[in-house]
Amino acid sequence: MRKFVLALALLSSTSAAFAQQQQTIPGRPGTAEEQAACNRDVQRHCRSLIDQGDFVILACLKENRTKISAACDKVLKNHGQ
Repeated sequence: MRKFVLALALLSSTSAAFAQQQQTIPGRPGTAEEQAACNRDVQRHCRSLIDQGDFVILACLKENRTKISAACDKVLKNHGQ
């Protein structure tokens, strides 16, 4: 019985992690909520840099910190940026 409970707990946590991954844009860091919080700011301030990679976009968001939304700013702060 103990092994069954452990296996069930493991399966449950694996399924939750898989479900969270499915909600995000493949190849992009962050949760779906974090991506949504910054999507508009990326489109507005960093559109010309989108094909240059995540680090370039991050630098752009940081350069435009005073112009980005409070939600996106919070995401950056939560990730130490």
